[in-house]
Amino acid sequence: MLFLDSKSNQITFSFHQSLVFRQQSSLTSFNQRTLKRKSSRTARSEEDRDTLWDAWGSWSECSRTCGGGASYSLRRCLSSKTCEGQNIKYRTCSNVDCPADAGDFRAQQCSAHADVRYQGQYHEWLPVYNDPENPCALKCKAKGSGLVVELAPKVLDGTRCYTESLDMCISGICQIVGCDHELGSTAKEDNCGVCNGDGSSCRLVRGHYKSQHASGKTEDTVVVIPYKSRHVRLVLKGPDHLYVESKTLQGAKGELVLDSSGQYHLENTTLDYQKLSDKEVLRITGPLGADFTFASGADSVVQYIYYQPIIHRWRETDFFPCSVTCGGGYQLTSTECFDLRSGRVVVDQYCHYYPENVKPKPKLQECNMEPCLASDGYKQIMPYDLYHPLPRWESSPWTACSMSCGGGIQSRSVSCVEEDMQGIITPTEEWKCLYAPKTSILQPCNTFDCPTWLAQEWSPCTVTCGQGLRYRVVLCIDHRGLHAGGCNPTTKPHIKEECLVTVPCYKSIVEAKPMWHKQAIELEDEHAVTEEPSFIPGPWQPCSRTCGAGTQQRTVKCQVLLSFSQTVADLPDDECEGVKPATSQPCYRTPCSGVLGQGKESEKQGGEDHEEGGTPEREDLHDWEYEGFTECSESCGGGLQEAVVICLNKQTRDAADQSLCESSRRPPQLLQDCKTQPCPPRWETGEWSSCSATCGVGLMTRTVACTHRPSRDSNETEVLRDEDCQNPKPSPVQACNRFDCPPMWDTHDWGKCSQSCGGGGVQRRKVLCKQRLADGSILELPDTFCPSKTPANQQPCAQQECPPQWVTTSWSQCSVTCGNGIQRLQAVCRKEGEDGEQWTVDPKNCSLMARPTQTRPCSIRLCDKLSCVRRVYVQWRKSKKLQFVVGGYAYVLPWTTMVVRCPTRHFRKGHIRWLKDGKPLVSLPHLSITSFGYVKIQQVRASDAGIYTCVAGRAQEHFVLQVIGSKQKLSVPESWLQTGGQPKVVQPEVTSAAEGFQELPISLNQYDSIVELLLKFKGSVQDDKDTGDKAHSSEKNRSSLEGERASAELSSQPVVLVADTHRLDEITHNHSEGLRGARGEQIITQLLSELTMTQGETNESTLHPPESAESSTRGPLLYKLNTKSHTSGPRHPIIIQQPTKAGVVPLSEVVVEVGVPAFLQKPVSSLELRCEALGNAEPSLTWTKNGKELQYNSRVGLLSSGSLRIQSPSKVDEGLYTCTATNHLGSTSLSSWLQITVSEGECPERTTTRDTSEPRCPSSPSEHQKSPPLCFPSKSCLCRWQVDSWSTCSATCGGGSQSRRVRCMKGPVGRLREVESQYCVATGRRPSDNRLCNLLPCASWVTSPWGPCHGQCVGPSLATQHRHVYCQDTNNTKVPSRMCSGLPRPSSLKNCSTEACALSWRVGPWTQCTATCGRHGFQSRQVTCTHRRTGKAAREHHCMWRPRPPSWQRCNILSCGRGENNCRDSTRYCEKVQQLELCPLPQFKSRCCHSCRNT
Repeated sequence: MLFLDSKSNQITFSFHQSLVFRQQSSLTSFNQRTLKRKSSRTARSEEDRDTLWDAWGSWSECSRTCGGGASYSLRRCLSSKTCEGQNIKYRTCSNVDCPADAGDFRAQQCSAHADVRYQGQYHEWLPVYNDPENPCALKCKAKGSGLVVELAPKVLDGTRCYTESLDMCISGICQIVGCDHELGSTAKEDNCGVCNGDGSSCRLVRGHYKSQHASGKTEDTVVVIPYKSRHVRLVLKGPDHLYVESKTLQGAKGELVLDSSGQYHLENTTLDYQKLSDKEVLRITGPLGADFTFASGADSVVQYIYYQPIIHRWRETDFFPCSVTCGGGYQLTSTECFDLRSGRVVVDQYCHYYPENVKPKPKLQECNMEPCLASDGYKQIMPYDLYHPLPRWESSPWTACSMSCGGGIQSRSVSCVEEDMQGIITPTEEWKCLYAPKTSILQPCNTFDCPTWLAQEWSPCTVTCGQGLRYRVVLCIDHRGLHAGGCNPTTKPHIKEECLVTVPCYKSIVEAKPMWHKQAIELEDEHAVTEEPSFIPGPWQPCSRTCGAGTQQRTVKCQVLLSFSQTVADLPDDECEGVKPATSQPCYRTPCSGVLGQGKESEKQGGEDHEEGGTPEREDLHDWEYEGFTECSESCGGGLQEAVVICLNKQTRDAADQSLCESSRRPPQLLQDCKTQPCPPRWETGEWSSCSATCGVGLMTRTVACTHRPSRDSNETEVLRDEDCQNPKPSPVQACNRFDCPPMWDTHDWGKCSQSCGGGGVQRRKVLCKQRLADGSILELPDTFCPSKTPANQQPCAQQECPPQWVTTSWSQCSVTCGNGIQRLQAVCRKEGEDGEQWTVDPKNCSLMARPTQTRPCSIRLCDKLSCVRRVYVQWRKSKKLQFVVGGYAYVLPWTTMVVRCPTRHFRKGHIRWLKDGKPLVSLPHLSITSFGYVKIQQVRASDAGIYTCVAGRAQEHFVLQVIGSKQKLSVPESWLQTGGQPKVVQPEVTSAAEGFQELPISLNQYDSIVELLLKFKGSVQDDKDTGDKAHSSEKNRSSLEGERASAELSSQPVVLVADTHRLDEITHNHSEGLRGARGEQIITQLLSELTMTQGETNESTLHPPESAESSTRGPLLYKLNTKSHTSGPRHPIIIQQPTKAGVVPLSEVVVEVGVPAFLQKPVSSLELRCEALGNAEPSLTWTKNGKELQYNSRVGLLSSGSLRIQSPSKVDEGLYTCTATNHLGSTSLSSWLQITVSEGECPERTTTRDTSEPRCPSSPSEHQKSPPLCFPSKSCLCRWQVDSWSTCSATCGGGSQSRRVRCMKGPVGRLREVESQYCVATGRRPSDNRLCNLLPCASWVTSPWGPCHGQCVGPSLATQHRHVYCQDTNNTKVPSRMCSGLPRPSSLKNCSTEACALSWRVGPWTQCTATCGRHGFQSRQVTCTHRRTGKAAREHHCMWRPRPPSWQRCNILSCGRGENNCRDSTRYCEKVQQLELCPLPQFKSRCCHSCRNT
């Protein structure tokens, strides 16, 4: 409580009352010292830094705990100058309603001053609301005295500016607050109380009430306004007062009598009542807290208006479960009628009551689109929906039109149906089809005009003078302009009338006897029908007797002319005035003679009188009349039509025989033009072709073209597009010969021959007896039904001679004598004879086919403590010292010091023995065997050439040494020569039986020719060019040279060329004819380019692959052919090689120049083999793989430059890729070997020392260089990462974490042990040991109460009932279903018991079988779904919980015998078969045996 001491002007605080305030000090009085105490600051934004403001501080505590308060945030100016902008900003808070007993906030502030003296007195202060001048000042009114005082210049923050507004006072200023409780927002509530709403959730109700009772009765109920209504206004005029009664949803009642002006409160609702002199006005802003009933006396009139909430609203449900569990289905939402008052789902009729309620259409979406697993094999249909695919609208045929013309209506029924997997269609609820618009159920029809009478022009008058007749044709014309029936005969215009020719006639009438005299007399006797009812007599009928006295009759009718419609109507006789004319009269023609002959004579005489001008009987009864026109002679372009004249019976108006009318009085012929419009394009059809089949179902075809004739007289027609003619287009095909064919043989195509050549091959085909039936189907029959001669089902083939082809024979010897090597599959060219035998022919005969190349690893035995390499070494430039390993060939320059080592394992170096040319090696002054077991030769000379053999126990290995002489020639020792000057190996003598060297297993001069050619081109080396290629060596033989130990001077040329023996063997094998000429030069050039790429590798270990060693030179060399041997102008192709190095490729996108081997140890996204060629003319590039044409696909393809790109290379892409450049002068090729290996740690072999410790896995290739391993790989030291299973997530929802153990393990499977992590670095990135899990927010499934039991019947007295299942978070807020996807979803469907499903199938009796024997008889019965107790029929889908009994079955499936007693008809249509003469056909004769027995 605030106390203000007027003397000291001090404010003290008292808390003895229960009101709590959070008074905010005036923010404008904050000085700089107060701002410095704000220590909670966030990082300054770029905007704040630019404007010299500090970051905004945290938000203050809300000024109110309920009802809407204000909170503020401050910021500090960091400059000594003035900062632009505000240092404070506000926001609303505590936007929740206060309890009912909390009271008004402004009233609380006024009552706080009750203990403070004002002008020496205490007052009870009441708030003053809605001050128009200063709504944010605290103005209060003293109770009792009416004194109004401003007790404070500002109300507390959060106080409403006005009672009917959300606007809020903040720091003494009224701030706009929208209905969304945001400062400065313009959002407003609609009349329904919905923020930013469109007013669709309520409806305006207005009316007035005046009692119908007599004066003095008790009060009447005026209106009942329901709960939650808003903006209520009632105006009462009269002597009575308003009476209010309330009733809550729980049934609590309250009442209120309004007799004086003021505010009233009832059920948390404020009522503003105003009593005026002539009326009473009640206003309630609302919403009402209960149902309010307003009553008044019987002598008053009440006007009311209010907005009533639509308490029953449509609510959209969640998506139902998917119709299938996999393979692609659908799911729908539904809508339900929801009662906002009770919070329950009610029947749809409640929502249909409000026209404003538009039922939302259900939404449909695809679901479970992933394919079904092979283990399932079927789609599991969800139990709530047994039908598939989508529901659809299905309509019945249109009914007949209600009118034949002039516009009518026809209707049809439209229902929502579903189709199950068996194709059975059943009706279902309409909401399932509302995703598509419902088809119309009404449509207009026969909108064309009704037929009308159309009168033609009058004919000329029948006479040339005086009075005569004229005629016209009257037609009934329909809406198409065609003469048709359907017109009202009573409204038909007359077809003849009198006419008068103004020329006088000079002949007597009797003599003239004009043609139409009779008709003129009849016209005189006719009585015209007038608009006044009058008797109209008809013509007299013939006399009842031909002679003597008789009578004749006529009809007399009372008729009137209707002027509006110009039609004649018959009336009762009493409607006409005057005497009705006689309907009969006596008649007399001729006297009767009484004798037959005389009678005839009289008749004859009478006939003569008739001709003389009497009025015969037939003239009175029959007369000529026009009856329409003939068809037009042309359909368009102008034609003629003639008026049709008929003899008409006047009484019956029926056509009679023309002999009954007088021919001389036949009306004249009338012609008229017709179809004068130009001919439109029309369809022109040709003659039908003959039938394509003589039986079964054939087709006849004809030409159909859209043509146009420019004019009527033109005989030429032009063909137009089909779109220019009206639809429908005549069919160009039609079925023909629709009757069963006799059985005949059907032969399939011949199959593949069992052999491709050489004779003796057989090819087979299927031969079946089939019959084509009249419906187009084909029936397969036993062979006995077809003619006896069966077509051949096999025939000889492949009689031509087989061409030679490559045949693989056996594997070659292993490439090594011990350890691991490779074998090649050998192939020979063979030809097969007619007898099937094969013989070997010249390989040139197979040159057109690719020679099969295939290799496999081989392992003969473990090398006995000897390590060898198969290499050829050629010394390229002088060096002080070279080191070699046994197992190869060495061509060295003279005066070079060299060492030949013999690597052994588990064998003492001092026990190694050496031989030369099969004899023990003798030490010389320049040649010695060291104690470490290797041979050292000081300054090699020609006599040192020979075959050196290292013997270690039972193991031995050879080394061939040759010396390069002057002019790059080989110096051959005298012992190698024989008479004739040809080099030859001299077999060594046997020195001891124990030695066992009968002959040397290694050739002395195997590679001399290639080495000599290499040395020949040595002078062509261009040191200043940097183009080349690394050695093309097999990955499976990765042994290498032990280089020089002493440091050599770096040079652009290699010291030693190192060649793989397999590469040289391949060159020798593929070019057995020799390496001379341009082709040989090209091969040697390419080989020399390959070998020079490995320059600088002079100190390799025997196991370390040379590909990973770093080159110590400045780059590769380019070798050119001798320019003297080539002329300028056109050049054959040359493939250009760019500087590159072979080796392990670490990049994700790799580019390798062709000619360089590529070894991929890690997955890469793409590999490009680049091939660039020059030539004149420009060469074309082709690629092969392993000698065969390369097959391109989506991964392997050519680039525009001709290079090859392989996407995501894998093991299947390994092989030898060759790029061939070709022009008209020749071709050249270059190859690259692609090998893909698993990136695992490799172990160094144990050295010769007896070290028993475990081998260590190197972590990187650099470790190889520090301690070089030997060439014996061991699988016992493979290093790999090993991971354990993930731990349980630390949280079930809202975000948790998991961890696992990651270790580096070494050794073979089954004997792994953990080592340090750096050993596994080379095998790949370390797997992660932690991860996030269960990131979805915490939510759970919530279910609604079960709905009524009226769903699909699923069993006897069992139906289904539904409930809604939705996902809800911890704040009871509905969230998307995916938030609960990890939790088991409660069922939204269950079975329930109901009498409505006491349904079952009821079957009727079988009908009589349609046949007495054979296989075509069937019978049917009625199957219905009925209620067990009432027997009332229901829709079939209600009984689908049980299989539907069959409604038809085959019967009398007995063989129809062929004896006389058993010959009978098995079908009821045999009479038609006999009439159509179908008995000769076997299929009809067998079924109509009795009827066809005599045919």
